[in-house]
Amino acid sequence: MYLAIDIGNTRQKAAVFSSEGEQLAVVSEQLLPTETITQLIEEYKVTHSILSSVGAERTDIRQLLAELTLLTDFTHATPLPIQIDYQTPQTLGLDRIASAVAAHSFFPHENVLTIQAGTCLVTDFVTADGHYLGGSISPGLDMRLAALHHFTQRLPQVERQPVGKLTGTTTEESILNGVTYGIVDEINGIIERYQQQYETIKVVFTGGNKDDLQNSIKFPIFAASNIVLYGLYKILIFNAKGKI
Repeated sequence: MYLAIDIGNTRQKAAVFSSEGEQLAVVSEQLLPTETITQLIEEYKVTHSILSSVGAERTDIRQLLAELTLLTDFTHATPLPIQIDYQTPQTLGLDRIASAVAAHSFFPHENVLTIQAGTCLVTDFVTADGHYLGGSISPGLDMRLAALHHFTQRLPQVERQPVGKLTGTTTEESILNGVTYGIVDEINGIIERYQQQYETIKVVFTGGNKDDLQNSIKFPIFAASNIVLYGLYKILIFNAKGKI
């Protein structure tokens, strides 16, 4: 069995995968307890693990995995099943790399645009022959809502929730409408631009705000959950060949 752990900016996640790629268990916490990881390793008899971190360093988790499993510590030097053509690969988020690997594994012979709607709105593009070219980063839903409150004197902090009518009739509704429709139009615009440049593309949509936005996207999408964890699993399998 294989254990993938993703230490993100707002959530820390762990998932157990079988050798066939079936997700057997997943845990998501603000701070992932080491006891939970130990339980997963023991219950599922995990032999190999991979750890990725774009958030706070968890040396305790790294040490635990190294003691109980064969650990692949995911870094920019880790061999990958795709080619990275980014001009500054050392600055490329490990979560973006894992997401791109997962997307390419879903559609291995097609151009794939991955859109992660989470803390940030992140896009990543992989060509049909497995070359990662890059993408874009902009503020996510919650960040946009917080920024309106933080950088003004009178606009209130509004919590994310579904929007109703097109025209907001209160300040709170106006903020929700502006932020939500703005990010939806941004997503649709990005997809349209890629479609104009490439004859065919697949769009993979994921992230913590996926459910808030996916019904407003006007293009066909493949909605996926825990795509970073699945990408980490694919990277782990790629590196574990010959060691199992």
